[in-house]
Amino acid sequence: MGDDSEWLKLPVDQKCEHKLWKARLSGYEEALKIFQKIKDEKSPEWSKFLGLIKKFVTDSNAVVQLKGLEASLVYVENAHVAGRTTGEVVSGVVSKVFNQPKAKAKELGMEICLMYIEIEKGEAVQEELLKGLDSKNPKITVACTETLRKALSEFGSKIILLKPIIKVLPKLFESREKAVRDEAKLIAVEIYRWIRDALRPPLQNINSVQLKELEEEWVKLPTGAPKPSRFLRSQQELEAKLEQQQSAGGDADGGGDDGDEVPQIDAYELLEAVEILSKLPKDFYDKIEAKKWQERKEALEAVEVLVKNPKLEAGDYADLVKALKKVVGKDTNVMLVALAAKCLTGLAVGLRKKFGQYAGHVVPTILEKFKEKKPQVVQALQEAIDAIFLTTTLQNISEDILAVMDNKNPTIKQQTSLFIARSFRHCTASTLPKSLLKPFCAALLKHITDSAPEVRDAAFEALGTALKVVGEKAVNPFLADVDKLKLDKIKECSEKVELIHGKKAGLASDKKEFKSAPGRTAASGAAGDKETKDSSAPKPGPLKKAPATKAGGPPKKGKPAVPGGTGSTGTKNKKGLDTKEIVEPELSIEICEEKASAVLPSNCIQLLDSSNWKERLASMEEFQKAVELMDRTEMPCQALVRMLAKKPGWKETNFQVMQMKLHIVAVIAQKGNFSKTSAQIVLDGLVDKIGDVKCGNNAKEAMTAMAEACMLPWTAEQVMSMAFSQKNPKNQSETLNWLSNAIKEFGFSGLNVKAFISNVKTALAATNPAVRTSAITLLGVMYLYVGPSLRMFFEDEKPALLSQIDAEFEKMQGQSPPAPTRGISKHTVIGTDEGEDGDEPDEGGSDVVDLLPRTEISDKITSELVSKIGDKNWKIRKEGLDEVAGIINEAKFIQPNIGELPAALKGRLNDSNKILVQQTLNILQQLAVAMGPNIKQHVKNLGIPVITVLGDSKNNVRAAALATVNAWAEQTGMKEWLEGEDLAEELKKENPFLRQELLGWLAEKLPTLRSTPSDLILCVPHLYSCLEDRNGDVRKKAQDALPFFMMHLGYEKMAKATGKLKPTSKDQVLAMLEKAKANMPAKPAAPVKATSKPLGGSATARVQPASVPVEDSVSSTVEPKPDGKKTKALGVSSKAKSAQGKKMPSKTSLKEDEDKSGPIFIVVPNGKEQRMKDEKGLKVLKWNFTNPRDEYIEQLKTQMSSCVAKWLQDEMFHSDFQHHNKALAVMVDHLESEKEGVIGCLDLILKWLTLRFFDTNTSVLMKALEYLKLLFTLLSEEEYHLTENEASSFIPYLILKVGEPKDVIRKDVRAILNRMCLVYPASKMFPFIMEGTKSKNSKQRAECLEELGCLVESYGMNVCQPTPGKALKEIAILIGDRDNAVRNAALNTIVTVYNVHGDQVFKLIGNLSEKDMSMLEERIKRSAKRPSVAPIKQVEEKPQRTQSISSSANMLRKGPSEDMSSKLNHARSMSGHPEAAQMVRREFQLDLDEIENDNGTVRCEMPELVQHKLDDIFEPVLIPEPKIRAVSPHFDDMHSNTASTINFIISQVASGDINTSIQALTQIDEVLRQEDKAEAMSGHIDQFLIATFMQLRLIYNTHMADEKLEKDEIIKLYSCIIGNMISLFQIESLAREASTGVLKDLMHGLITLMLDSRIEDLEEGQQVIRSVNLLVVKVLEKSDQTNILSALLVLLQDSLLATASSPKFSELVMKCLWRMVRLLPDTINSINLDRILLDIHVFMKVFPKEKLKQCKSEFPIRTLKTLLHTLCKLKGPKILDHLTMIDNKNESELEAHLCRMMKHSMDQTGSKSDKETEKGASRIDEKSSKAKVNDFLAEIFKKIGSKENTKEGLAELYEYKKKYSDADIEPFLKNSSQFFQSYVERGLRVIEMEREGKGRIPTSTGISPQMEVTCVPTPTSTVPSLGNTNGEDVGPSVYLERLKILRQRCGLDNTKQDDRPPLTSLLSKPAVPTVASSTDMLHSKLSQLRESREQHQHSDLDSNQTHSSGTMTTSSSSTANIDDLKKRLERIKSSRK
Repeated sequence: MGDDSEWLKLPVDQKCEHKLWKARLSGYEEALKIFQKIKDEKSPEWSKFLGLIKKFVTDSNAVVQLKGLEASLVYVENAHVAGRTTGEVVSGVVSKVFNQPKAKAKELGMEICLMYIEIEKGEAVQEELLKGLDSKNPKITVACTETLRKALSEFGSKIILLKPIIKVLPKLFESREKAVRDEAKLIAVEIYRWIRDALRPPLQNINSVQLKELEEEWVKLPTGAPKPSRFLRSQQELEAKLEQQQSAGGDADGGGDDGDEVPQIDAYELLEAVEILSKLPKDFYDKIEAKKWQERKEALEAVEVLVKNPKLEAGDYADLVKALKKVVGKDTNVMLVALAAKCLTGLAVGLRKKFGQYAGHVVPTILEKFKEKKPQVVQALQEAIDAIFLTTTLQNISEDILAVMDNKNPTIKQQTSLFIARSFRHCTASTLPKSLLKPFCAALLKHITDSAPEVRDAAFEALGTALKVVGEKAVNPFLADVDKLKLDKIKECSEKVELIHGKKAGLASDKKEFKSAPGRTAASGAAGDKETKDSSAPKPGPLKKAPATKAGGPPKKGKPAVPGGTGSTGTKNKKGLDTKEIVEPELSIEICEEKASAVLPSNCIQLLDSSNWKERLASMEEFQKAVELMDRTEMPCQALVRMLAKKPGWKETNFQVMQMKLHIVAVIAQKGNFSKTSAQIVLDGLVDKIGDVKCGNNAKEAMTAMAEACMLPWTAEQVMSMAFSQKNPKNQSETLNWLSNAIKEFGFSGLNVKAFISNVKTALAATNPAVRTSAITLLGVMYLYVGPSLRMFFEDEKPALLSQIDAEFEKMQGQSPPAPTRGISKHTVIGTDEGEDGDEPDEGGSDVVDLLPRTEISDKITSELVSKIGDKNWKIRKEGLDEVAGIINEAKFIQPNIGELPAALKGRLNDSNKILVQQTLNILQQLAVAMGPNIKQHVKNLGIPVITVLGDSKNNVRAAALATVNAWAEQTGMKEWLEGEDLAEELKKENPFLRQELLGWLAEKLPTLRSTPSDLILCVPHLYSCLEDRNGDVRKKAQDALPFFMMHLGYEKMAKATGKLKPTSKDQVLAMLEKAKANMPAKPAAPVKATSKPLGGSATARVQPASVPVEDSVSSTVEPKPDGKKTKALGVSSKAKSAQGKKMPSKTSLKEDEDKSGPIFIVVPNGKEQRMKDEKGLKVLKWNFTNPRDEYIEQLKTQMSSCVAKWLQDEMFHSDFQHHNKALAVMVDHLESEKEGVIGCLDLILKWLTLRFFDTNTSVLMKALEYLKLLFTLLSEEEYHLTENEASSFIPYLILKVGEPKDVIRKDVRAILNRMCLVYPASKMFPFIMEGTKSKNSKQRAECLEELGCLVESYGMNVCQPTPGKALKEIAILIGDRDNAVRNAALNTIVTVYNVHGDQVFKLIGNLSEKDMSMLEERIKRSAKRPSVAPIKQVEEKPQRTQSISSSANMLRKGPSEDMSSKLNHARSMSGHPEAAQMVRREFQLDLDEIENDNGTVRCEMPELVQHKLDDIFEPVLIPEPKIRAVSPHFDDMHSNTASTINFIISQVASGDINTSIQALTQIDEVLRQEDKAEAMSGHIDQFLIATFMQLRLIYNTHMADEKLEKDEIIKLYSCIIGNMISLFQIESLAREASTGVLKDLMHGLITLMLDSRIEDLEEGQQVIRSVNLLVVKVLEKSDQTNILSALLVLLQDSLLATASSPKFSELVMKCLWRMVRLLPDTINSINLDRILLDIHVFMKVFPKEKLKQCKSEFPIRTLKTLLHTLCKLKGPKILDHLTMIDNKNESELEAHLCRMMKHSMDQTGSKSDKETEKGASRIDEKSSKAKVNDFLAEIFKKIGSKENTKEGLAELYEYKKKYSDADIEPFLKNSSQFFQSYVERGLRVIEMEREGKGRIPTSTGISPQMEVTCVPTPTSTVPSLGNTNGEDVGPSVYLERLKILRQRCGLDNTKQDDRPPLTSLLSKPAVPTVASSTDMLHSKLSQLRESREQHQHSDLDSNQTHSSGTMTTSSSSTANIDDLKKRLERIKSSRK
């Protein structure tokens, strides 16, 4: 008890950690009580338990754990610090709670997870749960899925991110566990509830049954939008609110809220993007230009297939689009035009907004192509242009469309109008502003008067659609001149129109409208939200103002607002038209008086025009009181202001009355529903009084009130035009002052800047200085909103005036525009104009877009100018740039279309002349200002390259680049720059200047943004690497930028991103993150206007980035999306990335050639020697690094400058990988022509190539390896020797690449290593490769080991450096490596050494652990190869160079006399495959071992293997070579080179390495295809087929299951195998060499392949299966007919016996047999019938008739009968003479069957009289004895049934059957049990044997059909000694029987010799007699790789045969047996001789 009291005293937290479970239980209980008592969530008590909560949930004692879970739940619910424990606790719950059997524990675990989500830790919880889904324990998977489902159901899809869950769903559906699949189904249903059909595409590939079940469940779901039932802490108030609403029965808010949710996930977002650019056919661009239309069609079809992928990865599609555009525009074949249009559709659909940048290029071409009449072309073009429209905005392509509207061709006009109509349907009132509508309406109005009816109809439809979208108020001004008939037609069309968003015209909540903006397809708005972001991005204005838009003009003013109307897109009423407000027509003075008298006191009206000013004043006071008391709805504004304007009106002389009057106007404007009609009545008067000293202020007050009622833009325009139409300078200056003030109060949005500017110019020219001053003040205010571009309009003013303007602007600089305080009127009307005009002011405001007509300069950017800019001569390039600058200056404002200028300018950004770079940067700054926000579309192709220039080494160039970037960002906002991966790519470049400038720029810009695109996360990994950069400035800038990144991304995401860092780096970075967290600034607040114009006009966006881009106003919708992008791997291939930046057409590369003639490598005498001296003397850095630092690169640059052409050097050290590729291509071209130069610069070339090995770009690496292969071939031809310096600075880096994950790269590296041995001694290579085995990369270790093995094999033991002992010890250590491939490689290498060196190896490798030693011994044993005297190639340090290239033909014909030493080279260069080099070196057994490791098939089949050697002994063709060979001194003479090489290559076919195998197959195929060489394969056919089906088995068992392997590789391998076999089986002489066993296994392999469902699922799987079909037919027709028939019979027997075999398999075997039966009439004479009948006999023995009848299918019995029937038919009675090989014929069912058949056929064919006689006899017989017979048989069966007389009964039945051989006892047996039937059969058989005098076998050994024992024979004996039915041992007779058969087969008793295998004891028991399977031949054949078939003549057979047969037949059953066997062997030998 002492112990107990011990822990009782401990404090709670210590009890919780106690090792006694009771203590912990008590601790948890107390903790629970404490937790429940703490009321303050911030209490310090909580922190004490912070580290313990994980232990609470992971307690090892189940009871204690339950209590711990309860406590944890309370903790998480109440503690403010609980969030910190999320990761560890949830991970603990997943691993230790979800696997518990107790439901309660699981429940609590789930509750804890959900509670964490509630306290805002959803992301961390979800991450852990998703990890749990990968658990091997299905319980955990189920629980995690269930928790996720619950979380989604309760919290909704806003909190639980669906994309990662959907990603793993298919995997869950494939689970083997039903529980997991069921849970997956439930979560799929739950997800569907939230996102509906967006879930379908990601699940389209799951099992169809599961999909069907899901569909059924989905249908049952309620259609209403789901709502979350549980809320985060921060949303709990919302929950309360929702509950209140529900209790009140209302659900107003909820509904609105859910509107957001439905389109939140777009199916497109859930799909994986597919990269297609690299998959384009290599010759695509040539083909697409080809003259033959068929070739162009092929090219297009290839693209069409690729673009069918629903989501494409972003990339540089410029060239592709250009090519397609050319086909659409210029191809004469309309079919191709349609095809190209389809391709464009696919691109637009797959890329979505990423296609937007190309839209402008394509749209005009498509529209003009509408001249085509063919419906399919028109349809394709329509689909294309509709798809393209969705990727861009109407605004962006409007100019192109309008340009085509004037075309003369009616079809073009019609189709363009129809396209406009379709486009309008995607628009909403806010995305179709007046500025856009106006030009379209003007163009369409021309069309409605067109002579062609189809053009008119199309125009009506388009106008009708516009009318429906924006409402009549907006369109009516443009239709003023249209006659009524046409107007009605337009309205009629409008009614028919159905909008994409299904909204009624003019009424739809704007929020919804925005959400669903241009949907992905005409049918669905599912994609809404992503699209809108795109479609409206360039015009933030209308979106921002959407909420302010007014309801579509309610007919009564007093009506409350309908939320966000859409009919709000009317005009600005510049002409003073009042159409905008249908609400108030102008009233006559009488009506006004009437209305006024109704609301005003009568005396008030009378006194209005009194001549006494006092009366007038009194009247005004009355008037004012009445107005102030009046109700808004009853106030007749127009009537009242008319009364005020009545005489004397605005000519009032008394200032008091006038002041009062003006004040009343202001009150009416504020209090009533004041319309523009009313405003126009009074404005004139107000403007007149604005300059009045006494009344001016009141006039201004009234104007401001009106501006508030009628919107400032309209009021301002009216006021300005009135002020400047009169002469009074005071009025003018005061109007300008009022306007300056109003702009500050109302904000700038919506103002018509153009009109103002002309008025301001008038004012500036005024003589009155006050007017000028006011104008300058107004300009100052406008400058606040518009920015510096405003100055452009006044540049031609006088210098004095300009300096005043500049001074004013100076004052304003740095100020931000004030937040608007007015303009959010209390009534609805105001929304009207502002919303309507959104777009214009936005553009106008935001960047003076559209202030002046923009000039189209694309026509000035001629191709001459572009080529000038790219000229070789820098002066001409400069001229070109000067011209461009001139064009832009002259135009001032330009349209966004600038032709090919971007590509040309981009080329100049990396000009070698820095002055031109600076000039280009200045032009780009100009361009930004001139183009305004439209410059956005060039950010990716011009802006990002400017950022690259920030990495320039010159300070002034960097400064210019920074200024340019800032000028651009000012116009575009930051969103464009931060989207996508481009910025991350720039930051990734390890250029210190670039990094510090870019980080500095980001640090300056990020804090001003309110939100950023999610792609910002892509920069984080590079930001982290900058934090650890060698350069101090980079580190500092990175640290400065860190808090701003965190401000946007949050600490969590940033910390999560450190996961990929090395542990040391991670700790440092996390520490910095913690520090940054403390300094993290708050995001800039949204502009303070809680107003209808969230951004007071987006002009603010530019000057003050705080209010940056659109995404803010839409952030609620945009937010959930970015996740899609986040998940994109950060390391996307740089190809795609740099392609983005490199949109420049390839032309420029030519332009940049300064002067590319002359040699690329300059020969410097002694240059290389000098460099080596420098390195030795440490004057320069030694080329030795783990990662190339900048100083190494700079050093190499310097060294190269003297001996490499300048232009090539620029390419070589360019930052863009494309240039490296170019450099390599040039180097390849010059390789042959500049041998001397190459050798002179070899050290530098190799060093530069080592740098390329550190590039991540695969294409460069491949190119580099290609070059190296050519280089070393050249060097070996030149007999050059690598110097030590060259070798040591190159080989180690090459060896790094041998561990590349890509097969093709590894293969190339190995090929290069092989070639290097020709220029550098292998013994010196050895240590470098040895070093490579110490790498951390397991692939590298394995490959290096293999290479070492190859070296030893080729060059002998002397290559092992420093000594063989040391080297082998190091290799042997790797046998214990943790990686399987490395272990295998180490074993194989040592086995290779053993083959060269023999047992001495064991001394050399020293002591190995027992395990390793046993593995090695096992491997050596299995390699089945004795050491030969010497390696094939005598060790020669000077590597061979002779005959290094030789044709396969020579090689195959080489005679034995030829020198062996060159053999390796021949093998390498065989069939001109230089890559084959390392392939041919590997010994077959190495791969074989891998195969054995992969699937232990070989070992299972050992007994059969033993059997097979017998088979070999009997086959005259296949004489086995001796297993133990006497070492012959004439070794070389005995071999023909050809045979051994073929052996060699065949050995490779079964290799575990796919590439090796393909190489070998290619070589064999070349031999087979050439008739004169094909016979070289003779004698190797079995060996080849064995290797092939070994490979098939390897693919089936290993490769197909290997997920890492590209399935394309496997398909390629299958194609090679099948192709080879088809070639082989077309050569009849070779096909006939295949033996039975081999054919059996081959057919087995092929049929298995045909049934492999995994293949069917692959893209080209069907093709493979078709080829296999073809091959099987060839095998059946061309093989030796006896062998194949025999093989099929045995295969059928095996498949019927094997329980695992599928019925489909047996069915296919039978189909093959039927095919053979069909061939029989032609082949019967070539068939060895005796063998076939023996096979059938064996088959019927294993499968007696009854047993076959029990088969599920009737096919087997039918197949057998058909075969026998055909044989009988063809051979007639002679068939019975062919039973010679069957012993005990009489007991054979076969003989009886044949006899019956013969009899039957005799009956059919005998003479008529015979038949009649027989018939007569039988008839008499029948009549007389049918009754007797039945009685007699009944009697017999009775006897058999009784115990006593059973034997007697059987004897009688036997006699009876013998007498009446055709008597039918079937009816008697039919009713009896199965057992009785088999008993009778067995009994009869036994009697038969006894009677025939063969009764030496005990009765019990009869075959019992019920004993279906299939057993694998034991390795010691081929004769299974399993007990028989009665458990007795099998007697010697069995062996005698076998010997008899063997004797027969050896020709001792029988002349027939054949190659059937020995039958295992046929009589002993029903073990399956097996055909020796070809696997059994492996040892006998493939172990002697280098032996020719003739070997056996020279070899000593004794040892071999004793050895091989002995192993086979040793049996423990009896000693007599051994003698038998000896005798048998003697006979065999003598027969051989």
